[in-house]
Amino acid sequence: MKLKYFSHSAFQISTEKNISILIDPFFEGNPNSPVKESEVSADYIILTHAHGDHIGDSFKIAKRCNSTFICVNELANYCASKGFKAHNMHIGGSHNFDFGKVKFTIAHHGSVTPDGVYGGEAAGVLLFIENKILYHCGDTGLFYDMKLIGEMNPVDYMLVPIGDNFTMGIDDAVKAVQLVNPATVIPMHYNTFPVISADPYEFKKKIEATGKKCIILNYNQEIEL
Repeated sequence: MKLKYFSHSAFQISTEKNISILIDPFFEGNPNSPVKESEVSADYIILTHAHGDHIGDSFKIAKRCNSTFICVNELANYCASKGFKAHNMHIGGSHNFDFGKVKFTIAHHGSVTPDGVYGGEAAGVLLFIENKILYHCGDTGLFYDMKLIGEMNPVDYMLVPIGDNFTMGIDDAVKAVQLVNPATVIPMHYNTFPVISADPYEFKKKIEATGKKCIILNYNQEIEL
């Protein structure tokens, strides 16, 4: 299994069975994006919430690739209303797909589509794929229930926002990592725009001071999990 980081909160997971899963694919309008949407494909698209920098280019990709959306109920209904395949879920629920299991968690954030439609509650997502557990926190502030998430799910890779203003900043993200207690941490949602400027190396230093492993992924970098 491979994990690729495109910038912002956009990731691609490629499984051993050649199934491609995109999370929050935001390329057009993203000054840091190393790729165009036409260069990316997906069998599934997971959306953590409805904001434009997370829905991003998902409709163009889904139309071209016949992708299936996986997201909370209201946002899945919105995607279906646009003519796309969607699997409706909600926070606390899990479902087994052909690539593995998906479970949505709470996230403290908003969720409205660019055209003003309520997208349901914002979410984080746990992915259980090929004996690994990935926790994409979505856009969120710090919350103590992260401790329960970590206790119930031994997270291998935690993808955590550090950009502040709209999400956790560095210090809150460090505390979030301590609560979840993952094996490895990857920062995201920073430096896309001036208002979310953050130094990932400051975050890495603080994480490593707690004894945890932190990987800063370059844009378009892919690693084996």
